[in-house]
Amino acid sequence: MIRQKWILALVALALIGATAGALLRLKARQKLGEPGLKVAVLPGTTNRLEILLPVRVRQYTSTNVPPEEIELQTLPKDTTFGRRMYRSPSGHEILLSVVMMGVDRTSIHKPEFCLEAQGWRIIERETTTIPIAAPHAYDLPVRKFVTSLVTSDTAGKPVQYSGVYVFWFVSAERITASHFGRVGYLTWDLLRTGVLPRWAYVSCFAVCPPGQEEATFDRIRNFVAAATPEFQVTTLPAAATAPGPSSAAQ
Repeated sequence: MIRQKWILALVALALIGATAGALLRLKARQKLGEPGLKVAVLPGTTNRLEILLPVRVRQYTSTNVPPEEIELQTLPKDTTFGRRMYRSPSGHEILLSVVMMGVDRTSIHKPEFCLEAQGWRIIERETTTIPIAAPHAYDLPVRKFVTSLVTSDTAGKPVQYSGVYVFWFVSAERITASHFGRVGYLTWDLLRTGVLPRWAYVSCFAVCPPGQEEATFDRIRNFVAAATPEFQVTTLPAAATAPGPSSAAQ
């Protein structure tokens, strides 16, 4: 009995060692895939990229929002950022943000982390689609969070805000609304082709008064429909949505 346990333990160790060795060999010869977004080399650099987000989307004008210092310090050095605040003539604001990985896949993490770290509580989760018209008609799969934040005004009285957060993930060949689906696709494509997909995490966030969540989502949906063809290269087949895990599994 003891001898059998030792044999099983040695077999398990051998399998672990073989798997680790295979992964190391794969990493040594893997190539980084192309972006699924429009990019350019940052001025004054040789290999740093920036996401080419549109300056204007319909009636929205925008200002550039640089990455925060904590992002530059904690995320991998080859992470690519793109972020602009869009403002309509009526004063509504939408923050469009993109984080794209390089050879280090830890540039992208679960969307819940940043929201909850800033004090936002997620009260509703839903997977839905947004119709995109160009370069051809297709349905963009997105994840929608409705959030709530309670803070204090200058007098110390509690003030409540709502937020609508919409996001998706895109590589050169795939689009998905699922974080776990993205991880699965990354692993499968890397093992199948030896190419590490260069995934990007795209999000839109708008703050609103409680009770205005649906109207705010309508604005984000119209904004995404107009903005996405301006910066995203990857599409889906006409009038089709991306396969992936159901929203209940996320």
